[in-house]
Formats: sequence, C-alpha cells, structure tokens
Amino acid sequence: MNELLMIYKKLYRCFGPQNWWPGDTPFEIAVGAVLTQNTNWGNVEKAIQNLKKQGVLSSGGIHGLSVKELASLIKPAGYFNVKAKRLRSFLDFLMNEYRGRMENMAREDLTQLRPKLLRIHGIGPETADSILLYALEKPIFVIDAYTKRILSRHGITASDGSYAEFQELFHASLKRDVHLYNEYHALFVRAGKTFCRRTKPLCEKCPLHDML
Repeated sequence: MNELLMIYKKLYRCFGPQNWWPGDTPFEIAVGAVLTQNTNWGNVEKAIQNLKKQGVLSSGGIHGLSVKELASLIKPAGYFNVKAKRLRSFLDFLMNEYRGRMENMAREDLTQLRPKLLRIHGIGPETADSILLYALEKPIFVIDAYTKRILSRHGITASDGSYAEFQELFHASLKRDVHLYNEYHALFVRAGKTFCRRTKPLCEKCPLHDML
C-alpha cells in the first residue's frame, strides 16, 4: 500500500466520513468556494444565509446585484469588497459561457474548463479545483495549507513544493475518483485543524503519529 493511501485509511478510521462540501446546490458550493478564501467556514455560512434571506442565492440573483449591494450581504465572510468583485467576475463568466447554469458548466471537459476558471479574476488553483471537485464532481485533487503541512511534516514532500507538484503526487498515486478525492481533502482539513496545527501541533494524539 502506498503512503498516501495509508494516510487516507488512518484518517478515515479516526474521523469517519466528512460529508464535505456543505451546500444545497452546486451553485451554492461554488459561491462558498469563493467566499471561504482567507476566512473560516462559520463566517461563510453567515454570508450565504444573508444571500438566502434576500432571495438572491442564484446566478440571476447575484448577477443582478451591484458590487456594493453584494459586498454588504457577504460582509461576514471578510474582505467583502474584494470577494464581491470576485463573485461578480465568476457570475459574469457563468452567465456568458453557460447561460448561468452550473449543469451546463459541468458538461465541459475538465481539461478545458480548469484553464477557463483560472482566468477569472480572483480565482486561483485551490478555489478553481474546489469548484471542479465539490460543485461539478470532476476528479481533481484540491491542495491547501493543511495538505502541504501534513505531507511535509511526514517527509513525503517538501513544504515549499508548488501547488502543481503536490497535486501531481495525488494524481499519480491514487485512482482518479471523485469520492476518494472529496473525502481525502476533507480529512486533511479535519486533521490539520484537530492535530496538525501550524503552531503547537498535537503530534502524539494524531492518528498519523506512528508514521513520523
């Protein structure tokens, strides 16, 4: 069994299924992926609830708001002026390319869609891949700070490796499976928050301790 699969099994036995990403629709998940940049999920939930209360959590609803109106509704997510512009850029893309429908976007091949997402203002690799994996169910592994921290601390790869290098490690070592990638990434987040903290990590309590 390769190391990455072993880590997955240990984390799954410890934490169980994570049922991530929360959201009622692919569109809500995509909005959450943009809003969660540089903040915690609790703040994102508050912003999404604001959009729901105003009845604008839809492609047409958000696209019809001014940037100022949108910023006021997503204020709990932090950096709200910046994120409002990023959301509008994503909505412009969705409306222009796919008539505002996530299901139309989902029909496009991963290799063609990912470069398009990365050209959107404010959409980097982690956000693009979160949309692709969680909202559109495309088999691509999401790399974040927790993933890099856990793998580097276990000597599997250097902490200063590029996003693409980390991602290729998973694509080369694991089968291309949406459910596996979804669950694995969520387990990394859970392990990073619970044990593999940036400061004062709880190594001895971690389920991966025997792999150090």
